[in-house]
Amino acid sequence: MGPREPAPPGAAPTPAPPGAVAPPFAATARAKRNCGDFEIRIDRNGGWHYRNSPIGRKELVCLFASVLKREADGTYWLETPVERGRIEVEDAPFVAVEMWWKDCVCEDAPSDRPRQCLTFRTNLDEIVTADAEHPIRVHLCPRTREPRPYVTVRPGLEAKINRAVFYELVALAEPETIDGREVLGVWSEGVFFPIDEIPAGERNDALETAAE
Repeated sequence: MGPREPAPPGAAPTPAPPGAVAPPFAATARAKRNCGDFEIRIDRNGGWHYRNSPIGRKELVCLFASVLKREADGTYWLETPVERGRIEVEDAPFVAVEMWWKDCVCEDAPSDRPRQCLTFRTNLDEIVTADAEHPIRVHLCPRTREPRPYVTVRPGLEAKINRAVFYELVALAEPETIDGREVLGVWSEGVFFPIDEIPAGERNDALETAAE
């Protein structure tokens, strides 16, 4: 029998025994209690685990995700008004599992560029549209140039775009010139998001390779 699922951060503490006297500072504002490591891990596929056992209740996972934050040093924390604890994230805390494309009125988009919006759904059913505040970025392995694409969901928190959705994204890609470099990328909400650089004389090959 696996470990019990963790209690939600900030859950009411166990009541004090009868006759217990509250400390004199109990009524004053307190600093957030640092609980250290919550022993929660998010794997590369977006699955949540507590003490290496999957957390099966999606409602509980969504509750945890709603208080998830990332510090400037890259660490991830579950944080409520009263307590905070660190968790492990193997890659990104969310996974983009679906994408919608639609025509839209993008006031900032150049008139000769696609006026389109790209909206993603995560594995926890959060909806985010790629724009200046929710950029798409693609990390390329320096050795193999294998792409790892992400889209920002909330400040500091990204969703890894899964392979099937990335193929859909590449199908919408167009070449553009940025600072004298030929790049392949997509437009959304009037913003261009590069996917990969196109070496000189290899534009057609790059387009075909990206779509494979």
